[in-house]
Amino acid sequence: MRKIGVRQIAKLANVSLGTVDRALHNRKGISKSTKTRILTVAERAGYRPDPAARALSVGRVPIHIGVCIPREIHHYFNQLLAGILTEARRFERLGVQVTYRPTERFGTEESGKVKELLDLGIHALIIAPGNPAKIGSLIDFAEQSGVRVVCVDSDAPGTQRSMVVRADAAVGGRLAAELFSAFTPSQAQVAVVTGTLNAEAHLKKMQSFCELYTQLSPGSKVIDVIEAHDEEEEAFQKCFELLERCRSLSGLYVSTANCLPVCRAICAQGLSGKVALITTDLFRGMVPYFEKGTIRASVHGRPFVQGELAVRLLVDHLVNGRRLPPSYYLAPQIVMRSNLHLFREISQTEETLEGINT
Repeated sequence: MRKIGVRQIAKLANVSLGTVDRALHNRKGISKSTKTRILTVAERAGYRPDPAARALSVGRVPIHIGVCIPREIHHYFNQLLAGILTEARRFERLGVQVTYRPTERFGTEESGKVKELLDLGIHALIIAPGNPAKIGSLIDFAEQSGVRVVCVDSDAPGTQRSMVVRADAAVGGRLAAELFSAFTPSQAQVAVVTGTLNAEAHLKKMQSFCELYTQLSPGSKVIDVIEAHDEEEEAFQKCFELLERCRSLSGLYVSTANCLPVCRAICAQGLSGKVALITTDLFRGMVPYFEKGTIRASVHGRPFVQGELAVRLLVDHLVNGRRLPPSYYLAPQIVMRSNLHLFREISQTEETLEGINT
């Protein structure tokens, strides 16, 4: 539905713009019946006020958002950060400020970085929790202090966080399982390469994949689950060794964005196109491996959109008081060679990090 504005409401209600303004902002100089009629027209037409304009009208102070996500796997997290910054710029009239305190690795240094952000007096925190067991008490402290916490990419179950925005991890794992059931023969042997099973999203992807794949492919087995901790060298070495000792391996599912070292290991063993490889997410470095058939498909979690939505929903909550949903799951997208060119991650250059406080 096309967004409706005050001019359209004025036309539908047959009143002036000033009268619409008085009705929408509860100002004097309008009769009760006229106000009721205008509000009814606005509600039926699906009118939603612009958050920035409303914030300016009520004199609300600027919104300060802290961001704590890793630097590593920059192909993925730079896209997430770019989505956050792009959406924040849309509210520049509101004075939305973003302060970035990255960790070097997923699940490390989180407590220290979050404490730094809280000391700055932020209003909201966007975090990709890599180790919920360690960061959970700090998330609870932030919420109790009035700081809304939004998890992206992964979740912190059992905490008081306000919301999680991410691709549905369980659906992602099941999509990979369905693809593998079509790509691999009966009684196949496959393996999973993940980051760390301490991360809730990584664990869910692995579990849902293993459960559905063995149902769809009776007699097939998941012979190994490799935790590569999102480190390129570790992923390459472990996958190279697995491919060397298990020559009958039919496929590998990489459930994080750390797929390039796995591609290199497959190519180094001369198995490109022979071992079915399904990856996660999408960035330009994957294109050559799609083109030569090393990667059969990728289950894209849309990190840029995750970042956009996290900021959009936070601003709408802080400005308009709209309730944050406990979870906002995105449907993963399947990327194959035939539709590769349609995705923004391929058509655009590497994201820049301009306009961020560090």
